[in-house]
Amino acid sequence: MRCVTDEYNLLTQPWLPIRHRHSGALEAVGIAEALLRSHELADLVVDVPTQVPALLRQVLLPVMVDALGPPTTREGWSKRFAAGRFTDEERDRLSEYFDQYRDRFALFHDTRPFAQVAGLRTPKGETKGTAVLVATAASGNNVPLFTSRTDGDPFPLTPGEAARWLLHTQCWDTAAIKSGAEGDPKVKAGKTTGNPTGPLGQLGVVVPVGRSLYETLLLNTPVHPEDMWGVPQWKRDPPFGPEWDTYAPQGLLELWTWQSRRVRLSPEQTGDGQRVCRVVLTAGDRISVLPEWEPHTTWTSAPNPKAGAPARRPRRHAPGKAIWQGMEALLAVEREEKGKFHTSDLLRQINSARVDGVIADDYPLRVQTYGLLYGNQSAVVEDILHDAMPLPVAALRAEGEVYDLVAEATEQAEELAQAVNSLSADLRRAQGADPIPWDKGHRPGELVLHALDPLVRRLLAGISATGTDFDVLSRGQRAWEQKAWAETMRIAERVLGTASAGAFIGREVADKGKKDGKKVLYSLGTAERDFRARLARILPRAAEHRREAKPELGVASSGASTQGQGS
Repeated sequence: MRCVTDEYNLLTQPWLPIRHRHSGALEAVGIAEALLRSHELADLVVDVPTQVPALLRQVLLPVMVDALGPPTTREGWSKRFAAGRFTDEERDRLSEYFDQYRDRFALFHDTRPFAQVAGLRTPKGETKGTAVLVATAASGNNVPLFTSRTDGDPFPLTPGEAARWLLHTQCWDTAAIKSGAEGDPKVKAGKTTGNPTGPLGQLGVVVPVGRSLYETLLLNTPVHPEDMWGVPQWKRDPPFGPEWDTYAPQGLLELWTWQSRRVRLSPEQTGDGQRVCRVVLTAGDRISVLPEWEPHTTWTSAPNPKAGAPARRPRRHAPGKAIWQGMEALLAVEREEKGKFHTSDLLRQINSARVDGVIADDYPLRVQTYGLLYGNQSAVVEDILHDAMPLPVAALRAEGEVYDLVAEATEQAEELAQAVNSLSADLRRAQGADPIPWDKGHRPGELVLHALDPLVRRLLAGISATGTDFDVLSRGQRAWEQKAWAETMRIAERVLGTASAGAFIGREVADKGKKDGKKVLYSLGTAERDFRARLARILPRAAEHRREAKPELGVASSGASTQGQGS
């Protein structure tokens, strides 16, 4: 095999897999075609979900903004969004940009390869297999579950695959020790330590998605003054060298194209064509302070920030939780000084577009979330977090009826899970056992959330399509509560069915909340009675419907078996 330096230009080579908006057909395009045909295209279809925000931030968004100029007013942004596609004049400007900076997008360029450092090498001239770029591949300490490869297996990548994983690495790479680069004065014993994860690895990434790639690009472009944008990494002169530094990004284009690692891909000619099998990966720049104008995350207020520390921090996604379980943060459009959550600037801007009449209440907005779960001091990838759901645009209006409906429904789902957990805890006490700890084991409330998940998503999709037709919304809310009641009761009956004979008699347990040591009787009857009371409080419309339909007898009053009742 021989080393090659043939140009593989990301502007023209088909390396971005994307789905056609109308036909659904999958095709591969370069950056130029993706942008010029963005009104015809829809979603990126990639190797792993976390490549999507990496490709948006590292190439598609900054190329568009740098070529056409950033939107600096709401009116300017609105005009672009309403057009639904680039104008002929904008297409000409994009084409001129592609011609002017064509050499900056050559993946294997001799002097400035894209998102890499030419001539990068370690003091001993070592290279590693490309598995170090691939989050799902075994490499060093990073050994994903059920992988069929080992650290020693070759991992050849096509140039397009290598480009996608290169940009993914710049955004999501693991932390800890990295190889040292020759010419970097900070190298000690051939290594660099203290490396953080890539910038996106420190966020709970939130990406609004529109009907086309064009709309998605606009929805992910915030309105900022011109002096807040800076330049993307490919316009830096001189280009990046082997040394790295710690500093604050000087604009959104620099933040989006942040070079958190120094990388050099080594292409080879193989029997299957051009492949990348070896790579040099060393430490890159570190962000000193994450700017509060980072658009792709929601925020949590710091409870007691130290002097000089940020007043809020990015909100990370929790493993195993659906996106709608964080609805409170997504809908926190009104930024208040004492508010616990703040939504992303992008969702706040979408709400402004709703107010301006640019985005209708029934616009089919989707929100996608991305994250990596790191382990062992963030040196390994344990899981990829990704979810998507429809987000009713009308719900972004704080204090509105749609906001109240969405917030109430998602809160009800959480409360129903807690109610079943409380039922389980009461039954365990009735049988002389301790409740399942909240942080250990599997509690039945998780089954409730799993069962309610498709119902919540269906409700959100219905609300999105309905807009502000409050008669339809009211009927949907009642239907949601009735279905939620049935699903919760189905799981509650399984919990009740596990009760032993001793649970009928029950046990008296000291009430820890009372100083007099008074005891409380826990039995099957009291557990079911309390659960049904909670259920009626959580789902008042469903409870009213059931009272109007027929009186309901519970085991607490009849002493009969619980099986088959209340469903």
